[in-house]
Amino acid sequence: MSRPDPAWVDEAVRVIDADANRSADTHLHVFPLPLEWGIDLYLKDESVHPTGSLKHRLARSLLLYGLVNGDIGPKTVLVEASSGSTAVSEAYFARLLGLDFVTVVPRSTSKEKIDLIEFYGGRCHYVDKPPEIYAEAERLAAECDGHYLDQFTYAERATDWRGNNNIAESIFAQMRQERHPVPTWVVVGAGTGGTSATLGRYVRYRRHATRIAVVDPENSSFYHAWCTGAMDYTTGMPSRIEGIGRPRVEPSFLPGVIDEMLPIPDAGSFAAIRLLRERTGHWAGGSTGTNLYGAFQLIARMLAEGRTGSVVTLVCDGGERYAHTYYDDGWIAEQGLDLAPHRERLESFLATGRWG
Repeated sequence: MSRPDPAWVDEAVRVIDADANRSADTHLHVFPLPLEWGIDLYLKDESVHPTGSLKHRLARSLLLYGLVNGDIGPKTVLVEASSGSTAVSEAYFARLLGLDFVTVVPRSTSKEKIDLIEFYGGRCHYVDKPPEIYAEAERLAAECDGHYLDQFTYAERATDWRGNNNIAESIFAQMRQERHPVPTWVVVGAGTGGTSATLGRYVRYRRHATRIAVVDPENSSFYHAWCTGAMDYTTGMPSRIEGIGRPRVEPSFLPGVIDEMLPIPDAGSFAAIRLLRERTGHWAGGSTGTNLYGAFQLIARMLAEGRTGSVVTLVCDGGERYAHTYYDDGWIAEQGLDLAPHRERLESFLATGRWG
C-alpha cells in the first residue's frame, strides 16, 4: 500500500481537530438524590456530541489513528462492523473528509440508527447473524482495497488514555469543584471495551482512588470472562442493549483495569431509562439505563457501609433512537419483559436508599 499524500493527511487531521474544537465539552448533570445521603450521582451526557453519542469520541480517535498510521488516504473506502452508533459517528467523519463509508450491521439494528448512517452518507451492508459482522467487514475492506476501522480491536489503543481531552480527563476536570471531587466509582458499560480501558488506565496513571465498575447486559460474554478469565467465552446471542454487550470477548476488553462487574437484567435497564426521563427530563438509550441500574446498586452499597462520596456514569446516547423499541410498550411485551418489578425496586431505592 502506497503512503498517502502527506499534505492530504495534514489537512484531514486539521479538519478533524477543527471539528473537535467547535464542540464544547459534554455536560455533567446531577441526578437528584436525597441530600442527607451524602452521595452525589453525576451523568456525563455524551448524547450532546454532534452525532449524538459517546461513540463520537471513538470514531474521531479511530479516524485519527488510521490517518497517522498511513492507512487512510484521499480515496480510501472506510469499512466498519457496528451495531449502529459507532457507524453513525464514523459516517459523519468520513463525510467531513470526503471519503466513502460502508458499515456491516446486524439486520436487527434500529431503523433510527440506519437512517442516521445514511443521512451522513454512509451505506449499510446487512447480516442476519450479529457474529458475522467481523468477517464480512474484513471481506468488504479487502474486496475494495479499503481500510477496516475495526473498532473492536483498536478502541483501547486509538485513544490516548493519559489525557488529551479523553473522557476520563474531561470527567475529572469537571468534578474539581464538586463536594466529592474524586469519584468513588465510575460506572460504564462495555461494547468494545475501549471506554473502560481508557478510564481504568487513566485513574491508575493519575493515582486516583476511583474504582471502575463495568455493567453488562444479558447475553453478553464480558461478565463471565471477567469472573473466570475465559477470554474465549462466547454466548452466541446478541445483546438487546445496542452499543454494549457482545456475544464474544472483544480484543479491546481489558479485564485487568476493571475493579468490579455487575450483570444487569435488560428489563432493569429499560425501567431505568423510563425513570430517568420522568425524574430528570433526559431521554436516553438502553445502555444508559444499564449504567444507571448499576450505579444505584453501588450507591446502595455505599449507604449500607456508611460511606459518602460521588459516583459518575454516562448518558451514552439519546432516547429518540429507540422510540420504536425501548420506549414502545408493544416492543417490550414482544420481548417477554416485565418492567414493573424493576421499576418498583428503583423507586424503593430512591425512597429508602436500600436495594431490595
